[in-house]
Amino acid sequence: MKIKLLAIGKTDDKNLQSLIEKYQNRLKHYVNFTLEIIPDIKNVKSLSENQQKQKEGELILKKLHAATQLILLDENGKEFGSVNFSKFLQKKMNLGIKQLVFVIGGPYGFSDIVYKKAQGKISLSKMTFSHQMVRLFVVEQIYRGFTILRNEPYHHK
Repeated sequence: MKIKLLAIGKTDDKNLQSLIEKYQNRLKHYVNFTLEIIPDIKNVKSLSENQQKQKEGELILKKLHAATQLILLDENGKEFGSVNFSKFLQKKMNLGIKQLVFVIGGPYGFSDIVYKKAQGKISLSKMTFSHQMVRLFVVEQIYRGFTILRNEPYHHK
């Protein structure tokens, strides 16, 4: 299985970027993982929230293949503890999913068409985090999930 994390807009904090890269490198030992950045939309001040979501949605959908299973990072999604998230990853692998794509949307969330295309939604917390920090949290949790599946000492129960 391949795992991809799609995110809108670049990370401009070098410390966060360094930590994201650290976990990306660690993940290489477990799974084919990529982080793909969709550039910020230009001239957003002239767009309504809905128009911005529509444009971002079109860009997200262009990045998906027919065999992709799409999971949105969404405040109204299902919450997992780390062990249950590792079981979620294992279940996806057992089902023979070719590519699992997690998406971090823009500041206003996702368009209706992206919600309709998604096979699930996950919430990291009821709290609100910056989109840049969410990238780090997702990559670290995917790494943690694989260490749990392998009974490695990274995660303490």
